[in-house]
Parts: sequence; structure tokens; C-alpha cells
Amino acid sequence: MIIGVAAVLVAVLVTAIIVLAPRPTTAPTGSATTNRPPSATPTPTPTPTPTPTFDKSQFSIDDSSSLWVVVNKLRPLNPVNYAPTLAPLNLPGVAGQMRPEAAAALQKLFADYHAQTGDQLSVVSPYRSYSTQVSVYNGWVTRLGKAQADRQSARPGFSEHQTGLAVDIDTAISQSFGATPAGKWLASNSWQYGFILRYPDGLEPVTGYEYEPWHFRFVGVALATEMHTAGIQTLEQFFGLPDAPDYAN
Repeated sequence: MIIGVAAVLVAVLVTAIIVLAPRPTTAPTGSATTNRPPSATPTPTPTPTPTPTFDKSQFSIDDSSSLWVVVNKLRPLNPVNYAPTLAPLNLPGVAGQMRPEAAAALQKLFADYHAQTGDQLSVVSPYRSYSTQVSVYNGWVTRLGKAQADRQSARPGFSEHQTGLAVDIDTAISQSFGATPAGKWLASNSWQYGFILRYPDGLEPVTGYEYEPWHFRFVGVALATEMHTAGIQTLEQFFGLPDAPDYAN
């Protein structure tokens, strides 16, 4: 009897050991993540290189000796009898002078025009002194009256020609010049030499002067290119200045 009970106890103990013994863990099969390679690090989006902003403060628009000086009916030269350093042009037409940098650029423009077309441009009026502008303006007043003279000729001390940076190019000084091959070439190409057509057609309320397809102003290649690229025609508009349709008094 005792032997039988002992046998039963041994059997129960062996069964308990088998049941309670730890079993090896089997990795689940078919797991979606078992064989997945490590995630790649996202490539950052490159930051665009900012477009350089044109520096409008590079030169003064108030200093009479500056390449960017803005002269109009509300912005006289200071002093009114300002006289720049000048260099001879040595070009077809009037034997005049301009600022050295403007003279060099104009000589290059004339040479390229001749090389491309076989024709010659002609200088009509480059630098004018204060005293010369007195005579020019008074002559227009005598011929046309003060109101009309103010539409097509600057008063002394208000003329771009006095800066040594402006030049009239034509043989007749006529608005029809703009429709000629020479006028069209200048309007299309002058910016490459640092010149702008200063008094465009239809912008008299801004500039104060009638359309003058012969009047070109040297501002340097950088500014002329920026204005051309931006499609801005006048210095007043480019620099955010007030329109200058008439004199203050």
C-alpha cells in the first residue's frame, strides 16, 4: 500500500516538473518586421540659394557727382552751377565732352553700332555748362513760350546735360528718330553700355519731359542692366521717387 502511494506521488511530481519547466521561445513566423532592413535616413531638401538683391544704395542719387544722381524738375543740382570733370568724346558730330566713364562707354557704343550696321551715329549735344543751359533754355522760351519750353528743355541747374552724363544722339532732334533703325538700335542696346533712354514715350507725367528718343543718360552697366531686366524705364520709378511733372515754383 505504502509503495503504491509513493509511486503515485512520484508520478505526480514528475508530471508537475514537466508542465512547469520553461519552454524555448519560438520566433513567430511570417512577421512583417522580422527581416525588414533599417529605415533609410530622409535626405534633407536643399535650401535654395537666395537671389542677390540689387543694392540701390551703392551710389548716391542726391550727390551731383554720383553716377546715379537723379536730376529732374523737383531735384536740382547742388550746387546749381555744378561742373564735373570732363573728357573729350572724339566722336562724329559735335566736338563735346562728357564725364570720363560716360565718354568711354559712348565711344564703345558708337564703335559697335558702326561695326554692326556700317552706319554712323552723331553726337548732337553732350555736356552743357550752367551758363550754356541758360542760353539754351532762354532760346526755347523765346521760340515756344515758357510753358512749352518747360516740356522740352530743362531750366538752368535742372539739366542732366550739366552732370556730364547725358547726351543727345541724332541729326535732327525729332521724335521720329525713335522709329529709325538707329533709334531702334539705341533703344534696344544702349543698356549694355550703361545708358538708359531717359525720357520714354508716354511717361511725361513721371519725368516732366516729352518723349525724347535721342536723349540718353549714362548710369553704368550695373544699373542700366537691372532696370532693363526689371522692365523699369525711369530713374524716378526705379528709386521710388515722386513723379516730377513740373517745377515746384
